[in-house]
Amino acid sequence: MQMPDAGPAAGLVEPPEPLPQEFAAVMRPELPSLVAEIAQEISRAIPEYDELLGGPYGEVLQQSVEQNLSAFVERVANPDSPAGRQDDLCRRLGRFEAYEGRSFQYLRSALRIGARVALRRAKSVGSRYNISPTLMAMFADAVFAHVDATEELCREGYLEAQSGPEDDGARRRRLLRLLLAGGATPLAHPAVTELADGAGWPLPEVATPVALGGERGPDPAALPDDVLVELADPQPHLLLPGRLTGERRAELDAARAGSRPAIGVTVPLGGSADSLRWARQALAHAEAGLIRDRPVFACADHLVTLWLLADPPLAEELARRRLAPLAGHTAVRRDRLVDTLRVWLTTRGTAARMARLLHVHPQTVRYRLRSLHRLFGAQLDDHDERFAVEVAVRTLHLRKRGDDG
Repeated sequence: MQMPDAGPAAGLVEPPEPLPQEFAAVMRPELPSLVAEIAQEISRAIPEYDELLGGPYGEVLQQSVEQNLSAFVERVANPDSPAGRQDDLCRRLGRFEAYEGRSFQYLRSALRIGARVALRRAKSVGSRYNISPTLMAMFADAVFAHVDATEELCREGYLEAQSGPEDDGARRRRLLRLLLAGGATPLAHPAVTELADGAGWPLPEVATPVALGGERGPDPAALPDDVLVELADPQPHLLLPGRLTGERRAELDAARAGSRPAIGVTVPLGGSADSLRWARQALAHAEAGLIRDRPVFACADHLVTLWLLADPPLAEELARRRLAPLAGHTAVRRDRLVDTLRVWLTTRGTAARMARLLHVHPQTVRYRLRSLHRLFGAQLDDHDERFAVEVAVRTLHLRKRGDDG
């Protein structure tokens, strides 16, 4: 394995002059599209990363780019802001590269690509805002200084992971990374069998991934020995061999400490990457208030919600088209009609029952239903059309619940 080159000696590089804090306001709106552009450029230039971007590593890489850029902007806005969290993220990236067995030069190249793309964008933004060449030169110096500092922190993590012989914990982390890499069935991967044997982890036919949220991770010592654990990842997670049982759920509850586990769907071992992705989506929805459940909850109980919220822009377009007959009403009137339509589609109850659910008078329900049938016409009589309308109103209801907290 190729070792990383030695970095510049600490203290020999003169720090760049601080940028004007107003730069942060110019830079922030560029971040989302810049993150996507950097990830695309890295994928194109480094084939080793392109193969991984479709799996969980792609989420880690994109999140790392986003956090690194955000940290740079925050340091511009507030030079005294603490850097501890960002430093830890950089070291984690270095450790991941070592666990994957890649040369450090790949990560170093990715950082340089990111700097090049950022400077290219800065040139365009500078022209738009008439930023002086002097300030642009200061910006370039700041970018390269930030990349140099990031590289050194990543190198620290890389060397830390390489030091000493690989123990069972390191083997298990590497095994977990391979199992969640997606693509070919893990059982057919020779490295998986070798690592599983070396770590004493019999490969199960099915497995249950768990995404972890919250302020603190679970207590690893409190977890069963057969659970694969990765808490150093920016998106920490577990892999439970076998199916989710009541006993397994109780073990997670007992060990969770300050974390919030989202238990993925039990799938064949080769499908673990997909299940972990669903669990992470469910966790994000839970944190946004769209999923309301116990601190330890199972994705299998919320599959319809995950499906309905899988593509927000598409859901918005569906709602716009299917609920177009309501466009001419005021927002308050439209919300009332949508709620009545949702309850009717999901319960097909009597006016009296719907009135109880909506907390209105039955006569009000009858009036609204007549209005809805007049507005939507044949859409509510055709099976396919009615299903599409129901999907739209259910999705709106879920999103409104999240907005209401």
